[in-house]
Amino acid sequence: MTELYEVYKCEKCGNITVVFHPAAGNLVCCGADMVKQVEKTADQGKEKHVPVIEKTATGILVKCGEVPHPMEEKHYIEWIEVHGGAYYFIKRLSPGEKPEAEFPCETTDVVAREYCTVHGLWTSAK
Repeated sequence: MTELYEVYKCEKCGNITVVFHPAAGNLVCCGADMVKQVEKTADQGKEKHVPVIEKTATGILVKCGEVPHPMEEKHYIEWIEVHGGAYYFIKRLSPGEKPEAEFPCETTDVVAREYCTVHGLWTSAK
């Protein structure tokens, strides 16, 4: 059974999906079950991944780590998302961009997540 906002990845082709409608059964891609991505919450090593949420004049700013994450061709933050209550926002990023995103949320009472192409899924939730 899936749960709301879980992230799954196909180990064969690399497809990634987020669950918006939980249900029974397994998510399948390329003839195999997709793998649930574990949300990491604590940095270990020199790259910083845990999302940091800051209030801005127009919403919130999510930065990937207290020290900016590398945004190289083969190692970068692919997307940043925010969810909570009635909110769900996502921004896709590309190599060379700043590893941050601003969202028009009225509250900081949300969960921020980001996906690193090398180190996987990271969350601000404890």
